[in-house]
Amino acid sequence: MRVLLIKLTSMGDLIHALPALSDAQAAIPSIQFDWVIDENFAEIASWHPAVNIIIKSAHRRWRRHYKKHWPEIRGFVKQLRKTHYDLIIDGQSNLKSALVTLFSKGLKCGFDKNSVREYPAHWVYKKQLAHSKQDHAITRIRSLFSQALAYPLPTTPPDFGLDRALFKAPKLPLPKRYLMFIHNASWNTKLWPEDYWQQLMVFCLATNLTILLPAGNSEELARSNRLAHNHPQIIALPRLPLSEIAFLLSHAIATVSVDTGLSHLSAALNIPTITLYGATDAELIGATGLHQVHLQSRFACAPCYLHKCNYTQISPVQPACFTELTPQLVWQTLQTLLPL
Repeated sequence: MRVLLIKLTSMGDLIHALPALSDAQAAIPSIQFDWVIDENFAEIASWHPAVNIIIKSAHRRWRRHYKKHWPEIRGFVKQLRKTHYDLIIDGQSNLKSALVTLFSKGLKCGFDKNSVREYPAHWVYKKQLAHSKQDHAITRIRSLFSQALAYPLPTTPPDFGLDRALFKAPKLPLPKRYLMFIHNASWNTKLWPEDYWQQLMVFCLATNLTILLPAGNSEELARSNRLAHNHPQIIALPRLPLSEIAFLLSHAIATVSVDTGLSHLSAALNIPTITLYGATDAELIGATGLHQVHLQSRFACAPCYLHKCNYTQISPVQPACFTELTPQLVWQTLQTLLPL
């Protein structure tokens, strides 16, 4: 059986899809998946053994200059339509992924009108399935797969199926014992204040552990350098391929992270991780795995799911919802996760 999975972004959402692939492979051993995925995250698809062909989308580049990239877009659509699939599963269920689903050949499947992320994406699907929006994202996509492929929804913990042998060690001198502090996120409202990171580092450095700071772009690298402040125990990592970041995460003693894709990867690798939630809701998208701690702000307007904080009263902390998640609280929690 050959199935096309359409799930383009983001990193956390892609990691959420991996347990559904593991479920399907366990239920139908002969199943093979092709996966349409954003070119920036294609490595994630390669880490799961159920994935056969990876079809890369460059929609972020294409939408800015679609005329310039028209030959590339035509090639993408041609590759998409080359195979007639037994089933096509839109695991993203928004307008962007529905458009890709529309161009694909095979029985199109996705959430119904009450379950999709963006109305009217469901118009594209011949087979429409339901699941509550109030459940965790991993549960939702596991349910979607089980309904689409007609096997019972597993009650076992999520199996992310990550093949760690595909991770690559970076060509950098690395300490034997280190923490990963993931300070970067795509929304400003997810960013824990830099002053808080610096205070937390003061606590951690007393343990003689090294702290690694990853970065995915120039802005994040500049923040890493500010936080490192030339301290010998704090390493601002250069921009690295995702497979190398995954290697570093898989060997970390523990991770502290804002709500971002790497926090979900750390959790999927069962690395002890503290994830900080302000604007987002851990109940719906919390990092899932062993040894996970979710510190959720109970601020009056949290979670707001806004990209810009609109709290109007004076607050010493921005975003204001992180007032409750102090460096002292995070340090106390982190000590419970560190090996004796």
